[in-house]
Amino acid sequence: MLRRYPDAGEPLACEPLTKGLLNHGYRVSTTRGAYFLKHHLDKHHLDDATGDRATIVRQHRATQRLHSLGVPVAPPITDTEGDTVTVIDGTCYALHPWIDGLHRAGSELTTAQSRRLGALLGAVHTGLEQVMGPGGGPPPRPGYGSPEPADTFELIDDLLTAARGLRPRDAFDELAVHRLVERRALLEQHAHRKPPTPDGPATGWVHGDFHPLNLLYRGADPVAIVDWDRLGVQPRAEEAVRAAAIFFVRPAGELDLEKVRAYARAYRRAAGAGTAELAAAVHRVWWERLNDFWILRWRYRLHDRRADPQFPAVSALAVWWTREYEAVCAAFTE
Repeated sequence: MLRRYPDAGEPLACEPLTKGLLNHGYRVSTTRGAYFLKHHLDKHHLDDATGDRATIVRQHRATQRLHSLGVPVAPPITDTEGDTVTVIDGTCYALHPWIDGLHRAGSELTTAQSRRLGALLGAVHTGLEQVMGPGGGPPPRPGYGSPEPADTFELIDDLLTAARGLRPRDAFDELAVHRLVERRALLEQHAHRKPPTPDGPATGWVHGDFHPLNLLYRGADPVAIVDWDRLGVQPRAEEAVRAAAIFFVRPAGELDLEKVRAYARAYRRAAGAGTAELAAAVHRVWWERLNDFWILRWRYRLHDRRADPQFPAVSALAVWWTREYEAVCAAFTE
């Protein structure tokens, strides 16, 4: 494949990378430096390689344009034909420059750095609106409307049966059973707080997966936002709230509200987002978290345990957020 990139030099080594839940990545060393080779596996709702390629090309063009605006991204390298995607046996690959950097969790960020993170995401959203246009694009993600409690109760019953049926059960399974029973009670208590269905479609271009594993730091500075596979049209403020809930959750499932407040103020200023927009996003993401069991679906339906370490904090957050709803909303809107 590197023959398509003569400026990259001759290959010396190819090392698989282990971080990330979707796609495969490799660090390719050559006579002229290091590169990141991305093997696209996650096809989302697309069914054919041609559709995948068109989607990836759109992502690449977005990052190229964002790069020209000064947003820290790592656009792909163009091959001898002027393309950024290579399709081999129906699978798409792309070559990117290697970016030296580290992933940093929210616990490693100071309040000032949290503020810079919010400003960065605001710059991403305003930059995407500039380079992609204010509308159009793919439809919102499936299930964009608020989850229905009846569907969640059915899912809880299914997951409880799976967790209770294991022999022997380990500590994770015991915690899963506890959280599922607890969540059912919370949903029964708060079912009347289900957010209304939005009046119109989602209207903001977003990264779609903005979290610590998709942001590289060099020292205190973010140097690259990576993994644009989820680029699409969604409510932009919801991405801001989801990102904060990932970056700033503590191991016990509480949010660091001081950092959230600094982050949210900077985001609102950079994105031009109003407090009403953020308040509505907090409501919808809280409800989404209250009804979400993706980690347990992976474990009990797909027999995939890679996300298990995230479950204690994620499951506790839904409970804590429900109890501290007003304080969380204030942190995003003050």
